[in-house]
Amino acid sequence: MARPRKPLLSRDRIVATAGALVDAEGLDAVSTRRLAAELGVSGPSLYNHFRNKDEILDAVADAVSAQVDLSMFDESDSRDWRAALHDWAVSYRAALTEHPHIVPVLAQGPGRRPAGLRVADAVFGAMVRAGWPPAQATYIGALMRYFITGSALGSFARGFVDDETAYDPADYPHLGRAHLLAEHRQQVDEGAFETGLRALIDGLGMQYTPPGAAGTARPAPKRS
Repeated sequence: MARPRKPLLSRDRIVATAGALVDAEGLDAVSTRRLAAELGVSGPSLYNHFRNKDEILDAVADAVSAQVDLSMFDESDSRDWRAALHDWAVSYRAALTEHPHIVPVLAQGPGRRPAGLRVADAVFGAMVRAGWPPAQATYIGALMRYFITGSALGSFARGFVDDETAYDPADYPHLGRAHLLAEHRQQVDEGAFETGLRALIDGLGMQYTPPGAAGTARPAPKRS
């Protein structure tokens, strides 16, 4: 009988395998040698698809960006810009929290990554259509990326140990329940994200001038 053929090497197989390694072991786990071994191919064959490790990680990051829902920014969607930003941010964070180790790559910006650029294009286009001046639409895209990627870089709740004796009331009189935070990590982290997201969008709403109204979107007040 003929021996079964190995699956053909493709960009998709390489990206999927690299993504699994990143999820399981972090960015440092990815190397052309390790990937070749995982895929059952020779190392040089990877270079038919990617020039180096950085290109592979870029592709993994872009695959995560492709998971983000952008439907709320379609012109046919009935959501206003506030609801659209909110729902997109929730989808974006959900994708990042599923793949936290790739967040540092995504935090660098889209570069030439197609899915990442589609995200930036969708956000910017939707804000301009809503009546924001292009410069302000750019600022909104930037601040949303800062907020979302920052929230996915680590867990606030997990940063506190679950040992009650670590929080001596003589030294930390307000941290008597801090040892319980890790136990309620999801509730704390998601609650913090939602609180910050709504405050951010409410703050933008205070600067917003609807299309056709007199004047333009008000700049944020200067701090003294």
